[in-house]
Amino acid sequence: MARKRRPMEVFSMSFLDCMSCGFGAVILFFMIINSQTVRDIEQPPEKLIAETTKLEFEILNERKNLVLARNTMEDLEDEKLRAEEQIAQIIALIEKLKVELEKHDKETLAKIKRIEKLQSDIKSLEEERKRLLELERQKEEEGAKVRRFAGDGDRQYLTGLKVGGDRILVLVDQSASMLDQKIVNIIRRRNMSDDRKLRSLKWRQAVASVDWLAAQFPDKSKFQIYTFNTEAKPVLRGSDGVWLEVGDGKQLDEAVRVLRRTVPQEGTNLSSAFAVIDKLNPRPDNVILLIDSLPTMNAPATDRGMVTGQERLRFYYEAADMIPSGIPVNILLYPMEGDYNASIAYWLLAYRTGGSFMSISKDWP
Repeated sequence: MARKRRPMEVFSMSFLDCMSCGFGAVILFFMIINSQTVRDIEQPPEKLIAETTKLEFEILNERKNLVLARNTMEDLEDEKLRAEEQIAQIIALIEKLKVELEKHDKETLAKIKRIEKLQSDIKSLEEERKRLLELERQKEEEGAKVRRFAGDGDRQYLTGLKVGGDRILVLVDQSASMLDQKIVNIIRRRNMSDDRKLRSLKWRQAVASVDWLAAQFPDKSKFQIYTFNTEAKPVLRGSDGVWLEVGDGKQLDEAVRVLRRTVPQEGTNLSSAFAVIDKLNPRPDNVILLIDSLPTMNAPATDRGMVTGQERLRFYYEAADMIPSGIPVNILLYPMEGDYNASIAYWLLAYRTGGSFMSISKDWP
């Protein structure tokens, strides 16, 4: 059975109509947007204007800061370059100075060595000059000495004793204590004959010391030799209070010869010895004292048998106070048993008067 066809319906809207409708819709859309945009532009809000202005100022400030920063960086770069140049110059100068300083140090060291060598040569020459002058002086003194003293052997003694002067006074202890160093032997020997007393080693040593001193006197000086025990008296009779000339040595020889025959005896009166200083006119300018102990009396006579150590010190101080100021006292001390204060007291006396002190050994001079 044949199918029945359906009736065909024709749509009358063409494609051009569709396009026209779409284009119109688009135009309408743009017109709506454009009108809104124009309205916003014609009436801008004040807040946006202020913000825009603020942003413009900030941009200008930042540009200004940027320019300043660039200028500062350029200045710093320039300063850095100048500093690097100066550093390079300073380093070069330091290196140059190091070279010059090293060269100068070498030259200075060489100069110092030369100066030290010259100083050493000058010192050697000065020592040689002094040695030659001393030899010349010794030769002159040996030629000028009026006496000679020959000791045992070829020994020479450095004593520091001041023997010179224009007026030399020698005071020799002639008391019984000069017979020996020990008290027992002194008591025993003082009862012997004068000949045995004169052979006493201690007394012979004292006389030899005077002989040695006399050999050192300058030929143009004056001298006087006194012995003292209970009282002081000149070795040469008739010369009390008178200065003797060293001269050709005859008076010196006679004084030493007489002293060899003088016998030690009695006590020690140191005050009588120092009283001689004022007897001589003019006063001596050098005093040489030969003694072995502190004094045992302060007057020519005494009735006392024993004297204590304190009393002996008192006698010593009384005698020391009699020495005029400005006169040096040189002391030769011959040790004696038991008198421990003597060395201290006489050393102080020599120190106070500006003299010298010497404790005599057994083999001097």
